[in-house]
Amino acid sequence: MGKNDMEKPVYTKPTNKGKNELLAQKNEAALKGGGEDRIEAQHKKGKLTARERIDLLMDEGSFEEIGKFVMHRCKDFGLENQHYPGDGVVTGYGTISGRLTYVFSQDFTVFGGSLSETHAEKIVKIMEMAMKNGAPLIGLNDSGGARIQEGVVSLGGYADIFYRNVRASGVIPQISAIMGPCAGGAVYSPAMTDFIMMVENTSYMFVTGPNVVKTVTQENVTSEELGGASTHSTKSGVTHFSCANELECINNIKRLLSYVPQNCEDPVPSVPYELKEDESRGGLNDIIPDNPNQPYDMREVIEGTVDDNSFFEVHKNYAENIVVGFAHLAGRSIGIVGNQPASLAGVLDNDASKKAARFVRFCDSFNIPLLVFEDVPGFLPGTDQEWNGIISNGAKLLYAFSEATVPRVTVITRKAYGGAYDVMNSKHIGADMNYAWPTAEIAVMGAKGAAEIIFRKEIAAADDKEAKLAEKVEEYTEKFANPYRAAHRGYIDEVILPSDTRKKLIKAFSMLENKVDKLPKKKHGNIPL
Repeated sequence: MGKNDMEKPVYTKPTNKGKNELLAQKNEAALKGGGEDRIEAQHKKGKLTARERIDLLMDEGSFEEIGKFVMHRCKDFGLENQHYPGDGVVTGYGTISGRLTYVFSQDFTVFGGSLSETHAEKIVKIMEMAMKNGAPLIGLNDSGGARIQEGVVSLGGYADIFYRNVRASGVIPQISAIMGPCAGGAVYSPAMTDFIMMVENTSYMFVTGPNVVKTVTQENVTSEELGGASTHSTKSGVTHFSCANELECINNIKRLLSYVPQNCEDPVPSVPYELKEDESRGGLNDIIPDNPNQPYDMREVIEGTVDDNSFFEVHKNYAENIVVGFAHLAGRSIGIVGNQPASLAGVLDNDASKKAARFVRFCDSFNIPLLVFEDVPGFLPGTDQEWNGIISNGAKLLYAFSEATVPRVTVITRKAYGGAYDVMNSKHIGADMNYAWPTAEIAVMGAKGAAEIIFRKEIAAADDKEAKLAEKVEEYTEKFANPYRAAHRGYIDEVILPSDTRKKLIKAFSMLENKVDKLPKKKHGNIPL
């Protein structure tokens, strides 16, 4: 035997212990993501890592990871020499408050969270599992967009996700949390989910970034101004929640989930509640001002009616002339839509119509009963509204209510004028129970406007035109600015004292608990988008 033969290493088969140690090493490497330096950089930006977010979101010890060792397949632009276990996204399942939930969390420390073919495959896999098992899907987004080195393959990955978003829509709840950048094609997956949450100062969403905007339109704008949490929660309405930090965002996800069922076939969740002997709320009697033109806060009516501290407002900073959100009524989850007299007198406009329509359709998709508090003087007039599609946008809300088959109850607190009366869940478009307070005014329009039209000639011929107008306004008010004409026709089921609202609603929703209503057989309707 020669000298060289003696120096050759002798191959020894790995022991089971060695194999176990290798697994431990790979697990450890996967947990480090893009490495300590990048994790530290993430923390310096005020951001948590993908795994830290999951740890905060899921019940302790419940998360089971899927695809921990997945790696990209790209061999271009030097990527063949850069591999990280998991490929920039952590996916899996666990429980939130004991309920099965699927989650993906993008890891910005690995290739900036960019989406590759395998990254997309991981997300698609849990999306399909969530649908098959009828459980909510939560996406924690923190990504620089498509992985440019992979070209069209990464774009195909996005499209695969978009397709599943649409398939899952109305089947399982989908919630998106934007925890960092979200640009280009990446924004469309969150946009197709049910709710979007953003974090102030650390997250943004836009189709084209500030540099492209500058090049094309010559506008100078920052990322925050263009697509930050504040912008999208107030101006565009793209995001439903603007959160001060990531912890608040995660807590909002948990709270939101507590109001919605697992899927479209499950009943809505409820919390234990013992009915009191007297469920009346006397404070409601003093909310409506004597002056019909004086505003009040509809949130006081809502909070004075539902279970204590249960109202969870959605889209709070957008279209403030309408209020939407979830609450518990005698422990049962309900969705609430209410005109807001404290903002623009509670009129319906383009933004309010779209906001409410979207919320109504979500509730209907997931069997959540709807409660409507109505105080609406009509639709907002003007060229801005007409030119921006108030006809089509108002029709969206009308369509959403008309299509909804869940239990639907309306309480008219004050004004219900014109076409807006019809749109706000009137008896004529399928509402189950319609109540009115004694302060309700149900008419084609306000008394003054109506009197000016009906009695135009009499007023013109009068010596004292103002006195004649006042007389006719009073006459019209007496006849029509009340709930009794509508009650005589059966359009209002009962005129009730404000203090009795809560107990009436508890009984009404209990009565409607087993409601079944089916839409005519069709592929789907054609909502006026």
